[in-house]
Amino acid sequence: MRQATDHKGKRLGMWLFLYTEIILFGGLFVLYAVYLARYPVDFIAGGKDLNRLFGAANTLILLVSSCAVASSITAVQKEQKKTSLFLVGATIFCGLVFLINKYFEWGHKVHEGIYPGSESLTYGEPGRNIFFGLYYVITGLHGIHILIGMTVLTVALVLMARQRITSRNHVFLENAGLYWHLVDLAWIFIFPLFYLVL
Repeated sequence: MRQATDHKGKRLGMWLFLYTEIILFGGLFVLYAVYLARYPVDFIAGGKDLNRLFGAANTLILLVSSCAVASSITAVQKEQKKTSLFLVGATIFCGLVFLINKYFEWGHKVHEGIYPGSESLTYGEPGRNIFFGLYYVITGLHGIHILIGMTVLTVALVLMARQRITSRNHVFLENAGLYWHLVDLAWIFIFPLFYLVL
């Protein structure tokens, strides 16, 4: 009975933590909306400077990763350990591919002279400077969340391999999956806000 209560407490704690994360990203999205209303032309121009192919590829990668981590929880519940290990590993791999894509995308922008403090932004249109400032802050923060999610999933992978996560005790994996879904959900908003702004 106590173990069941502890599981409920862990789930509740995770939902409360996710709520704070929603407030964080929600606040940034509201800030984006305020500046979009003020500088619509500059934001549209800034969005055209971003590579939609990179954004769409990363969206697909994260959708696949969310499906994989959800399926891993089902596999654990069905006592399919190897399948679950593979699916968690696939989720971590997807996160790595996402970060590699983001690295190349950021690198290309820096090569073009579009980065915080660069001459083209500092002495250019103020709306363009704000757009790319928000772009680097929000996508950078999201990237940090991807790294944290990958770390937590790696811990889950080790715990599964050591039989610490089982069909009867898989709350840690559930919570890791919830966190990963939140990271994916945040990107679902980030992608259209920056890459598809019209």
